[in-house]
Amino acid sequence: METSELASSLRSVVSNLHKGLRKQADSAMEYSMTEVEIIAHLFRSSSLLPTELATLTRVKTQSMSQMLKKLEEHGLIRRTPSQEDKRKVYISLSSHGKKMVEKVRYNKDEWLKDSLEKMLTNKERELLEKALPVLNKLI
Repeated sequence: METSELASSLRSVVSNLHKGLRKQADSAMEYSMTEVEIIAHLFRSSSLLPTELATLTRVKTQSMSQMLKKLEEHGLIRRTPSQEDKRKVYISLSSHGKKMVEKVRYNKDEWLKDSLEKMLTNKERELLEKALPVLNKLI
């Protein structure tokens, strides 16, 4: 297989796997991709400024304000004023937001585990395990 064919096939497989995993995120389905991305950034970073979130997600500050308002109304985030600069407010996940992320991750992991067990042989799972470092290199 030529490199261009491999690239196209890999993109297609990863895209379809991503779609399958997204379908397992029932509790996150009411949120846009950008809102889900915001939640993911906050889960990894503990707290960020709205401007940092806007930069990370490539959205305008005004749009970020609207999304943060929605996430706050849903009880997923909390705002904490900066100790050093009272004009700044840090955004972090609430305990409800963290629980939602953990539930979504669990659902995705369970779906993928069941798929691996049902659809792949032991040899195929071992091959996939050996391919993980190679796939991680692409990231």
